[in-house]
Parts: sequence; structure tokens; C-alpha cells
Amino acid sequence: MGTVTLGVSIAVPEPYGSFLQERRAGFGDPAAHGIPTHVTLLPPTEVDTSALPAVEDHLARVAAEGRPFPMRLEGTGTFRPLSPVVFVKIVEGAEECAVLQERIRVESGPCARELQFPYHPHVTIAHGIDEEAMDRAFGELKEYEAAWTITGFALYEQGADGVWRLDREYPFGSDELPDGASPVVPRQADLSRPAAPR
Repeated sequence: MGTVTLGVSIAVPEPYGSFLQERRAGFGDPAAHGIPTHVTLLPPTEVDTSALPAVEDHLARVAAEGRPFPMRLEGTGTFRPLSPVVFVKIVEGAEECAVLQERIRVESGPCARELQFPYHPHVTIAHGIDEEAMDRAFGELKEYEAAWTITGFALYEQGADGVWRLDREYPFGSDELPDGASPVVPRQADLSRPAAPR
């Protein structure tokens, strides 16, 4: 049967996505053009190809229970020295992202997995490059701001070439929820400890 490497994320829309991707490439990050600008909900996860229908059904269920929410990016942060990552900070929408990723990784579901670090939503702009370039990324985008409304998330698959490609989009549901479902709502989340999903 074989396996595939999947990821679930919120895409950063245009014009912000391309701008941040080009800046990431400009800082010398070789992975920039293989990773669409995003907020991770499920980090790279290897699954059996036979499990794909269950994964897709699960994600559709999570999306059906979701509701649009505002997201705002502002300034930069870093996970150094724990991990060589510089990112744009999420100052609005982080709690909703935390709820979504928990629902996607629910223990009883097909995307269940442990995280290497506590979840901390962010938008990566430099990863694994030299310190001088990391400092430049941190400084040059420290005044960066962007805002939009999140209306869903997407499933991506990593190819043999290392490039992440869109597999399917999952828009949030209508006002009619499935039986027994409850909408995604903000809650107090522990976002104080750094994490380092790619």
C-alpha cells in the first residue's frame, strides 16, 4: 500500500502569502519555494495510503464544526536557541488555531499524534539558515502586519521532491451543524511555550 506524508494548515492568502514566501527565499531559506506560507495545524505526519479516506472524512467533520474567525499577524518572534526558526507572530486568532489543531489530532481520530513541542501557532519566515540571515529576517519584518478572516483549512501532501502540494481544501461549515457537533470557539490556551513545527 505504501505511505504518504501529510500536513494540515491554514494558508496565508494573497498578497501576504507570496510576499512572505519571497522574503523567506530572500533570506536564503532553501525550503521557501517548496512550502506555501501557512499556519500549521498538523505537522508533517506519515500515514498509510489506505487511511486517506478516514483522514479526509475526519477533516471534513472538523471543518463542518468550524466557524470563520479573524487572524492578525504582527511583528516577529523566534524559537532560538531551542529551534532555528524565525516567524511572524499571530496576535489574533491563535486560540482558535489551538482548538482546531486539537480537534484534528484527537486521540480517537486518524490524525492522532504527539507533538515534539507544545503547540504555538506562527508563520515561519526562516528555518535552519545561518544566524546572520535569521537576525536579518527577525529585524526586517519586525514591523510587518497583515489581517484577514480564516474561512477554513487545507490538507497538503509532500512529494518525493520535498515540495508540499495542496490536496484538498476544507471550508468551515454553515450555520447547520451535524448532530452532536459544537462550533469551534476560542478558549484559554497555553501558547506561552515555544514550539517548532516546520
